[in-house]
Amino acid sequence: MTTIEVMSETLPLANVKSRFSEIVDRVEHTHDRIVVTRNGRPAAVMISPDDLASLEDTLELLSDPAAMTELAEARRAHADGDYVTGDELRAQLPTT
Repeated sequence: MTTIEVMSETLPLANVKSRFSEIVDRVEHTHDRIVVTRNGRPAAVMISPDDLASLEDTLELLSDPAAMTELAEARRAHADGDYVTGDELRAQLPTT
């Protein structure tokens, strides 16, 4: 499984207000996540639209029982060595 490292920073609301445009640019371009606190407690999280769409797609997939069954079967097959490598697949393709 691939792990994607996402930078996250916690900032107080007053700081976010004074640097809002800069922080939005940062979130949009670097995909950092910003936890916004109010009175020292997390109140909101800023993430890019692309990251939100990706999270929503993942949640949809994880809530689909048929997809989860297929994923479990694929993981078992991989663990059992029942798969074709990229090199093996390329060798099976017709050459042009």
